[in-house]
Amino acid sequence: MKSYRAIGIAALTTFAFGLAFAQTPAPQPTPQPTPQPQAAEQAPASEALPVPPPPAIVGTAWILMDAASGNVLAGENIDEPLEPASITKVMTSYVIAAEMAGGKVKPTDQVMMTENAWRKGGAGTDGSYSGFQVNQTAPLLEMEKGMVVQSGNDAAIALAEHVAGSESAFAALMNQYAKRLGMKNSHFANATGLPDDGHVSSAHDLALLGIALSRDFPETYSYNKIKEFTVGPITQPNRNVLLWRDSTVDGIKTGHTSGAGYCLMASAKRDEQRLVSVVMGSTSEKQRASDSQALLNWGFRFYETHKLYDGDTEVATHKLWKGAVDTLELGVAEPLLVTVPRGRYEQLQPTMDVPATLVAPIEKGQAIGTVKVMLDGKVVAERPLVALQAVERAGFFKRLWHELLLWWKST
Repeated sequence: MKSYRAIGIAALTTFAFGLAFAQTPAPQPTPQPTPQPQAAEQAPASEALPVPPPPAIVGTAWILMDAASGNVLAGENIDEPLEPASITKVMTSYVIAAEMAGGKVKPTDQVMMTENAWRKGGAGTDGSYSGFQVNQTAPLLEMEKGMVVQSGNDAAIALAEHVAGSESAFAALMNQYAKRLGMKNSHFANATGLPDDGHVSSAHDLALLGIALSRDFPETYSYNKIKEFTVGPITQPNRNVLLWRDSTVDGIKTGHTSGAGYCLMASAKRDEQRLVSVVMGSTSEKQRASDSQALLNWGFRFYETHKLYDGDTEVATHKLWKGAVDTLELGVAEPLLVTVPRGRYEQLQPTMDVPATLVAPIEKGQAIGTVKVMLDGKVVAERPLVALQAVERAGFFKRLWHELLLWWKST
């Protein structure tokens, strides 16, 4: 009987304390995060200039993207499926790099220039070729450079056969990796970009691919800035003339077929900002180059990229009920970057949407809410807020106490 009385007294005492604390409940978070400025000095907001329209581009589709934030700065027909021509080989490079990272192939592998690869893509064809001898081998790394720099169709086919056994099997790999990268309007039927039924991609997808190659496999990406490559007695230049015109351009790939027109995926890095442009269906080599250069110059002149929050770093704290601790740290899983017109950085308005009541247990990485960054009333960046640590449930009496407090709040 005494034990029951003790429990009853404890419960009443807990309730009384709960009522007292309920009169002054812990405040709900009203986070107003301040973006973290980059080290470079920023222009005052009063000096911000209006962004003029992008340059007029000759082509079926085109796009300009910021690599760090993924923001589309300008574009036209960006999601229209079109023939990508030899820009396809950027996908081929990505697959080879990914398979190499997975230990499936090595840069020292001896790759055979098969008769099939030579007949479909060698010197006897109308397309670009690398010059590796038929029925002879070369190191994978050398053959890949022949594909990248010289746009060798023969090298692309030989590499595909080496990696996957056949070009068709390699194309299946290309489509799997494309899906992982979020390329929603692409389907690859070969490793070269030569005309093939259903072989398409979009300017948006190709820009995503170029960004992914520079981010995931920087060494492989670096082959794209090699200005010339020699195989045997044959030295051929890189067809991307921007490598000679602009020292900040370090890639990526040209392409041309009668159906695709003249295409160019270009990328440049100035200071810490990288932009990627794609022009498809242009009318000439000169036009695709001048349009791509104009897009890059326009983007760098009028836009800047900032990191607002680091990944796995506290952005805000939230009241936590029934937990081993009373507060939960919230943040973003990966760095949050945003691209805005130059001089508008201080006008960004971050806001957070978090639940009013959060109850333990909580798993690390669990989505709790959303952080949005606004400019001129429009969302320019949005990411999930996640728990930065796991929190177990509290003991019985603390859970009871918090239950009473929550009940009081709801009445």
